[in-house]
Amino acid sequence: MNVRDLVRVLSDGQFHSGEQLGEMFGVSRTAIWKQLQKLEALGITIEAVRGRGYRVARPMELLDGGRIVADLPRDARQQLSRLFVESQLESTNTFLLERFAQGAGHAEVCVAEVQTAGRGRRGRSWHGSWGAGIHFSLGWCFESGVAAIEGLSLAIGVSMAELLQTFGVDILLKWPNDLLVEHHGEIHKLGGILTEVRGDMEGPCEVVIGIGLNVAFGEADRQRLEQSAAGLHELVPGLSRNALISSMIDELMALLPRFERQGFGAWQADWNARHYYTNRAVVLQQGSRYWEGIAQGVNEQGNLAVRIDDREVIFSGGEISLRASG
Repeated sequence: MNVRDLVRVLSDGQFHSGEQLGEMFGVSRTAIWKQLQKLEALGITIEAVRGRGYRVARPMELLDGGRIVADLPRDARQQLSRLFVESQLESTNTFLLERFAQGAGHAEVCVAEVQTAGRGRRGRSWHGSWGAGIHFSLGWCFESGVAAIEGLSLAIGVSMAELLQTFGVDILLKWPNDLLVEHHGEIHKLGGILTEVRGDMEGPCEVVIGIGLNVAFGEADRQRLEQSAAGLHELVPGLSRNALISSMIDELMALLPRFERQGFGAWQADWNARHYYTNRAVVLQQGSRYWEGIAQGVNEQGNLAVRIDDREVIFSGGEISLRASG
């Protein structure tokens, strides 16, 4: 008995007694009770009613590799080398970086129900409740080297914004890799992108593209984060994680070869059109250094222009953070 099997049974909307569950999985009622405690620790709320049994408090759509692959268009299905669907990982990005170290990784995708040590930019953690988000990574080999993939995470941001728009979600972009939404008159973070690169400046390189999206986002998730955030189910109730993941794979399989040919310039105008901070007062921080100015757009390398004291200063990504001034 594993977490996914138990959650699948408890997610059918019916109550199941400890005795029934024990018979189903061939274990004792005590073993079932211990597993239910583990589910609670993973952020899965269990309803328990005396005389009726247990069920998951909110409906859950489990990740389904067969459905994800079946929904892929033919070209994307042919390009996809391998799909990993995991119950729990420290990080889907780390998983694929290790696959590259083993001589695989290209065109492979890894998704997980939960990450226990997911990473964002500047060492921040990225995780959520079990089964409540999308933790997605895709590995890709570029022949043209690290220098030729400047702005890749921004191009992916544009692609994800355009994709989510087809599901009814309007996305704004925050430099360099946050996906924002306006909900109830306020701006919230919906997700983020983290690309990790290994290789030479001029020769072949390996890239792992990590995308995290909030889906079913509760109050406990909100309290854990350092910033205002929202989930897709607040915006589009019932949106299927599996359908969205299929579309994400399709989008990226088309984007990556094109990006290697054309570079970020092909996405620059679209990124600038969605940039939330354009002409807004901002503060940039790098370590103990701070700058204040008016955010402009990004250039063909994906670097951000900021007007400071009547001169334009260019900032690259990396360890720089951006926030509104005041």
